[in-house]
Amino acid sequence: MNLFPGLSFLLLASALALPSPAQEVLRRGASNEQLIDDRLRESVGRGLDWLAAQQHADGYWAELVGYKLNNGYEVLDERPLPHVGVTSLALMSYLAGGHLPDRGKYGQVLHKGLDFVLSCAQDDGQIAAHGSRMYSHAFATLFLAEVYGMVERPDVKRVLQRSVDLIVDSQNAEGGWRYRPFARESDMSITVCQVLALRSARNVGIHVPITTIRNAQNYVYRSAVRSNDRNYRFRGGYGDDGGSFRYQNREHTRATFPLTAAGVTTLYAAGEYDSPIIRDALDFLDRQVVAFSEINAGHYFFYYGHYYAVQAYYITGDPKWTKYFRHIKTTLLEQQRRDGSWPCHTGPGDAFGTAVATLILQIPLQYLPIFQR
Repeated sequence: MNLFPGLSFLLLASALALPSPAQEVLRRGASNEQLIDDRLRESVGRGLDWLAAQQHADGYWAELVGYKLNNGYEVLDERPLPHVGVTSLALMSYLAGGHLPDRGKYGQVLHKGLDFVLSCAQDDGQIAAHGSRMYSHAFATLFLAEVYGMVERPDVKRVLQRSVDLIVDSQNAEGGWRYRPFARESDMSITVCQVLALRSARNVGIHVPITTIRNAQNYVYRSAVRSNDRNYRFRGGYGDDGGSFRYQNREHTRATFPLTAAGVTTLYAAGEYDSPIIRDALDFLDRQVVAFSEINAGHYFFYYGHYYAVQAYYITGDPKWTKYFRHIKTTLLEQQRRDGSWPCHTGPGDAFGTAVATLILQIPLQYLPIFQR
């Protein structure tokens, strides 16, 4: 399946590297039907029901608004507040199950949520609320792009184009993005979500300059720890001999499972599918995945790490995809609470954990274009 459907994305597909025939066969080999069973469907259903019960009447999910600080999560306010990023991820999890605004069981959940996200659009194009940053803006932009491809509402298109323009305009000289628009520095964790938002927007006909994607792709390449780079060591013990991606293009900066998954996903979104850097990164993920899952259970590291890992493995295809998904499926089913939620003891909160968990589990359903091969 073409990773970039639609005439509007043909320029990008032709300008950037296309998959080799061998890679195309590899990616088509995944048998997603074998990964979907009654236990998975029941688990997702309970998760979506729990999320629906937690949604505020005004369409949002209230979580702790904050940001990463070392291995913790620094909150801006001790109270749960309307969280545009978590709300967008929760709404994405409904789209991932094939649900649409104003239709079916969760039609009103999506309708109210979409109205809330649109209400958070500011004059400069940023989609934010209560101090949320570029993470949330990118998740909101991604959600609007995915939903616009299904409903084609003019008001959604207007907000989407302005939010995309902000991302494009605020890309810095390094080729990436940071917590705030127009920051001089970049980091991998924020760059990946901007690129995914841009790719999804371009899929549905929103203008995105080719140079923006190329500059981001080059930033990611410069962030790679090469297999022959035996001198790289981060003082905190993250990373290993090669294959990982760094948080920033600095000499002493961490290289981890989530950042490596983010790097691979960004390159795939930019149209690069087969390179030694990607192959080394996938081998790094293979080596780290079990330990990462065990050490970070319940931490927001776990959720955003696997949010990108599931995309990286899915686009890579078999045999890596099936092996990975069986691992994350078993892990998530074991972690789910009886009420249908997933715990997030460090991070925005349980709605975040539940939104990402249900989204991951529904990737094999292949409803969302952004997650299709």
